[in-house]
Amino acid sequence: MRIVSDLHIHSRYSRATSSEISINNLVKYARIKGVTLLGTGDFTHPSWLEEIRSGLAEDDSGILKTGDGFPFILSGEISSIYMQDKKLRRIHNVVLAPDLETAEQVNSALMRKKVKIESDGRPICGIPAMELVEMLKAINTRIEIIPAHIWTPWFSLFGSKSGFDRIEDCFQDQTKHIHALETGLSSDPAMNWRLSSLDKFTLVSFSDSHSFWPWRIGREATLFELKNLTYDNLVKALHTKDGLVETIEVDPSYGKYHFDGHRDCNVSLEPNESKRMKNICPICRRELTIGVLHRVDELADRDHGFVPKGAKPFHSLLPLSEIISSAVGANVSSNKVWEEYNKLVNVFGSELNVLLEASDEQLKASTSERIVNLLLMVRSGKVKIKPGYDGVYGEIENAKKSKTENASFKKPQKTLGEF
Repeated sequence: MRIVSDLHIHSRYSRATSSEISINNLVKYARIKGVTLLGTGDFTHPSWLEEIRSGLAEDDSGILKTGDGFPFILSGEISSIYMQDKKLRRIHNVVLAPDLETAEQVNSALMRKKVKIESDGRPICGIPAMELVEMLKAINTRIEIIPAHIWTPWFSLFGSKSGFDRIEDCFQDQTKHIHALETGLSSDPAMNWRLSSLDKFTLVSFSDSHSFWPWRIGREATLFELKNLTYDNLVKALHTKDGLVETIEVDPSYGKYHFDGHRDCNVSLEPNESKRMKNICPICRRELTIGVLHRVDELADRDHGFVPKGAKPFHSLLPLSEIISSAVGANVSSNKVWEEYNKLVNVFGSELNVLLEASDEQLKASTSERIVNLLLMVRSGKVKIKPGYDGVYGEIENAKKSKTENASFKKPQKTLGEF
């Protein structure tokens, strides 16, 4: 059974999310995208958990389903903010739970720790990461903990602003319970392969979506081949890598923390440039936000291009809506983009079929030459992207831009607010 999973999403009860997120909308757009398994997101929020309970049916497989059979796994994200080694740490972890009873027990345990779980779908707690893992495993050993977007500067395991240099420094003796790591939008498996210390961990990719729109949900995903879809079979694949086939990644340059930079000054810099400037903004003289590429370079013990034995393959893509938007010069949510998007999805069945399966000839018969050319460039890795930095998403570069414009760090990058 082929499973396209996106297990890190959010409900409308998390901050900065769409108010229209519902079980029905998540299922509708997951199917359009080509995602066949979703995490529920935010099971720690009492109101969302009640919607999960009323909208999904539970059985002994650990998989919850809608009335027409679309599958979910109970998931949530917990933000740990605490002091360790005289430094403020901000670590996000994705948590998977095997059943509703376990989810309720997790919520009760958080409340006993004085965590206000009703205030945010991604609750903030002062529980150190290692203590959080120990607490969750004491509730149910089948709970799975996955460090989220592990390179993001502000909220992650290796983040330049608040993370650690080694997994063991973060999780200490609880590292034995960490089996998978989420690469995040600004890194891909190839970047993570440069650290030999990560070889024993399974690399996964999920969207961290804050809406149900197809340019967000499933923009990163993990593909499994399992005999039967059960919670335990999926977790076993996370532990052993057997049954995990490949991942779908957004081109890491498109992530909003790939390069170093300073958003307020419209400064975006490659790591070598930042190092020459001693990581100080050339405009305001304040400290730059050190991005993922720089951080990987700092911790890597292998050269670019190293591929470890048994590494799982991956596809580096961009959301179809973004490709169409760039090709036609219209907003990602405009009618012009939706018209082309729906036309292609209707022909090929899902967005992922368009991005991965449709032949050149089939695409040329279905949409404009300009869209086809850009899509094929993305598919072949030939599209040029102006890298994201300090919270600003990257953008597909216009081939007609002058070299001077492209080279100037003083030129502002447009944010992809709809991405």
